[in-house]
Parts: sequence; structure tokens; C-alpha cells
Amino acid sequence: MNRFLQIISVVALISACGGKPVTPEPKPIDPVVDSEGDKAGETWADPTGVKGGKYISNGKIQIGVDPARGGTIFHFSEAGKKKNLVNHYDEGREIQQSYYGWADGSSWNGQSWVWNPVQGGSASGVKGKIVSDDSTDEKIEITSTPVLWASGEMASDCVMKEVITLEGEVAHIKFTFKYSGSNKGDARHQELPAFFVDWDLKNFIYYDGGTAWSSTKKNSYVPARLDQTGKNEYKNLPERWAAYVDDSGWGIGLYSPACSQCTLYRFGAGPGGAKNSSCSYFAPIATMAVTANWTYTYDVYITIGTSDEIRQRFSDIHSKK
Repeated sequence: MNRFLQIISVVALISACGGKPVTPEPKPIDPVVDSEGDKAGETWADPTGVKGGKYISNGKIQIGVDPARGGTIFHFSEAGKKKNLVNHYDEGREIQQSYYGWADGSSWNGQSWVWNPVQGGSASGVKGKIVSDDSTDEKIEITSTPVLWASGEMASDCVMKEVITLEGEVAHIKFTFKYSGSNKGDARHQELPAFFVDWDLKNFIYYDGGTAWSSTKKNSYVPARLDQTGKNEYKNLPERWAAYVDDSGWGIGLYSPACSQCTLYRFGAGPGGAKNSSCSYFAPIATMAVTANWTYTYDVYITIGTSDEIRQRFSDIHSKK
């Protein structure tokens, strides 16, 4: 797995953004053909499917979750085209919940780690488990038990829930995390959520032009590769959204109203593809401490289109709140 978010306290972050690079050796994953594609009499244009994946579509967009990895979002595409924009190389990729707490004596990739429940599973491949599935044809609603990233132990004192609905060209996801234990962690940057997409979407688009929604200006650049620099980058997000797009300006964006900052990087030299180790990543972040009997709920929105279309859809959502 490639979990590169640096685990730093607020004080440490102020003194130095970044830290020791985390660059594990990629592990091979055999491509599979998606069962949903089989049912439709189609095969995937590239090996991005997951056998047993659960999907919903509204004729405009299609989203899929992986029941074998705690219901993590592994697929997002335009309906009918099935060009998956989400990277799901391993249990720590995809679009999913992940939280950071206290030092628990664990280590990963040669460095000390912390209590870190991850929806999809652990670095060693132990997978999150679905405990209830109340999905319908129009909605995905899954509750799962996450796994501690470094140790591979089931986080039995944690519950993660996601409710996914489709509204036009936008997927709305409500994430909920419940910790029923008695420990208290330090305030840390929390990924809200982790967002891994195709390496071919190399251009990071965001707005940092002053007052939110006040102009048409957008920033665009290609983030540095973590495997070369050894550290994450950080950007302010006054409008609470960002996107990765290709050179034509088309790609995938995420709006996380709870977060005004993000961490980001790219990893690897390619090739792109949903199941390859190279990826583009960002995570909206908020600084919070996981405490005893802690519950946290937040909403995010995902869409596909040009950077102008992405921003306009998120602006429309913002204006309705």
C-alpha cells in the first residue's frame, strides 16, 4: 500500500511540513474483468474492474464500491463509458475514510506509526469488513469495521458508514466515523477523505484567488512526485474543492465543505490506470483529535467534467447551503 500522508502533530507541522518519505515497493495485482460489465455484455477497456463490485448509476454518472474492502469507493465514471478515474491499487488507495490517533507501538515501512483505522484494510492486505448493507438501486449505504493500517488488526471499537446518492452529474457521499473506545489522541491532520485518482490526471486545479467564489481565476500546476521529493505539498482551498484533470482540462473533482486546506502529491512515473501503482492524490484536511466515544460526520461531493464544469457544480452546491 502507499499511504503517504505524513503523520505529524500540529506543532511539528508548523515547524516543518513533510517528513521521512514513505515509498514502499509496489506489489503486483492481477487484472480482473468486472462482473457488472459481464452482465451488460461488455468488458472494461482497461483492467479496472472488481469482481463483485456494487454500482449505482443515474444515466449520467456511475459509482462503484468494493464489498471486499469495506465498501471503499473504487470506481467513478461517466455512465456508459466506464473509464474509471479512481486508483484502487491496494487497500489504502481508492476514496475512503482514514483517521489518525495516538502512538500505539506499531510501525510501517521502517518508521513508527500511530493508531490508524482505514476503511479498505491494512498495509499487509487485511481487508475491512462490511457489517451491514442497506443499499438499494438508487443508493449505496454500507457500514463496516475498518482495519489498523500498520498492525493489520481489526479496529473492533470503530464503525465507518457511507451513504452515497447521485444527483445529476454529482455523487454525494456522507461519511460517518464512530470510535467507542476510551483513548484520546493528539490533534492531527485527518484525511476527509483520502482521494486517489488516475496518474494520467496530472494537473491539479484549485482556487486560491482571495475571497471564495469571487472571481473566475483557477490555479493549475503539476504537483511534485512524492517518491522524488519525500514530502507532501499543502495548499489552501478557500472554496473547499480541488480537481485533477488531463491536458485537455477534463477530469475529476472533489468538494469537501469541512476543509479549507489539503495535502497532495503524485507518485510514480506511470503508466496511468486504475490498478497501477502510480497515482495522483490529494486529501482535504482538518485538524482534529480522535477522543473517547468520538463521532464525526461530514459530506463530500464528487463530479466529472471540465474544470469549469466542476467548479460551477460545486458553486451551485455551496450557494444552496
